[in-house]
Amino acid sequence: MSNSMSGNSGNPMSGNSSKNFPNGTECVARYDFKGNSEKDLPFKKGDIIEILQSTRDPNWYNAKKVSDGRTGLIPINYVQQRRALHLHEMPWFFGKITREKAEELLTPREVGLFLVRESTNFPGDYTLCVVSPQNNKKVEHYRVISTSDNQVTVDEEAFFPTLIELIKHYEKDADGLCTMLKKPLKKKTEILQSAIFKESFQKEGWAVPIEDVEFKELIGKGEFGNVYKGVWAKKTVAIKKLRDDSKTAQSLLAEASVMTTLQHKNLVVLVAISFQGDSILILTEYCEKGVLVEYLRTRGRAVITLEEQKGFAIDVCNGMRYLEEKNIIHRDLAARNVLLSDELCAKVSDFGLAKDVEQELASGKFPVKWTAPEAIELKIFSTKSDVWSFGILLWEIFSFGRNPYPREPLDELLTKIKSNYRMECPEKCPPFVYQLMLKCWDADPSRRPSFKQLHNELFNPDRETKL
Repeated sequence: MSNSMSGNSGNPMSGNSSKNFPNGTECVARYDFKGNSEKDLPFKKGDIIEILQSTRDPNWYNAKKVSDGRTGLIPINYVQQRRALHLHEMPWFFGKITREKAEELLTPREVGLFLVRESTNFPGDYTLCVVSPQNNKKVEHYRVISTSDNQVTVDEEAFFPTLIELIKHYEKDADGLCTMLKKPLKKKTEILQSAIFKESFQKEGWAVPIEDVEFKELIGKGEFGNVYKGVWAKKTVAIKKLRDDSKTAQSLLAEASVMTTLQHKNLVVLVAISFQGDSILILTEYCEKGVLVEYLRTRGRAVITLEEQKGFAIDVCNGMRYLEEKNIIHRDLAARNVLLSDELCAKVSDFGLAKDVEQELASGKFPVKWTAPEAIELKIFSTKSDVWSFGILLWEIFSFGRNPYPREPLDELLTKIKSNYRMECPEKCPPFVYQLMLKCWDADPSRRPSFKQLHNELFNPDRETKL
């Protein structure tokens, strides 16, 4: 049976639920629930609820409110599964622009050229604007209705869980529109407006009240601002607190948007996000042993074993293999962007960000020593440029955190690399690992191995020269 709210006067308990949530599923409350008995779990709209167990009644589940750990019974129609955001996949979404502005942007008129904007007449809905083949290539504006069960539709016949799925459908078939969607009008920047991000994080259950976040000590200072150790929902977390700068805010939110789509043991996991005025907090899992490069430098050869070095290399490669499969480019892979859990599991962090190469080069902040030549010269970033960076990271691991290209002047480095200069093998590094580094540093990106191939090489139990 459908759990759609349409036609039931807004009563979320009308009809039976067809939802089936596995134990451990995180959900977001769509409505307030006060509870009718002592066994019920009261909650407010926006609270994050973890499903613990189903009951004999398919409409009711045992659940836990994440913020305070309280448990009880909940009506399943009051919650929806916490979903990933795919805002980085929506370059055609232009936010709050007028009808007139949309028509101006879709000039010169090309049949099937389209964009999506927020509806000005129906707040909460969207408008699909597409150049029609009729009437001298007129721009048609289709209202995209957001239903009460968080689906979207143009004609109230075909329903989709997200705008992305709706767009993909009409890119394959006009299905009642004036034309099939042929070409998205892309924004000059991939970063979306902060307001759009905020609304999306709240809607999908990633935003939490700032008063529920407890700050502990300062543990670092990064590109975006300060990083603190803290507590949320009785869980230790790392908190990135944003500097008050709109472009930085958009970059940070873009990173968090990507993180909602990823779940892997070798990636730093997003826990939640919080807004207060212009302040933005990003809560991620806390890694007890800190930054990999600092761990390597402070422990050194006397403490860190070859087996642990092997573990770090395999963990990072495993995380990067996952990003490779998801077609996500890191752009700044280095030991400073890898964190270690209490069990010394390495986790890649700070992935998915769009970098302003020109600005970073001009400011001297660009990580030249870790970046592939084609990314520096031609601004071409790819999984293969990440592979180059992984080779540098391997060198960092097996040199116990030394700075790459020691004693090489930075302004001469690219010229030397293009002349086939490569770093020497770190002391006592297994020869086959150094050979992997050299493969990663091939001048031709197409000849560099994939992360899948690198993982197989590092994890090969039959290799004579074991790590």
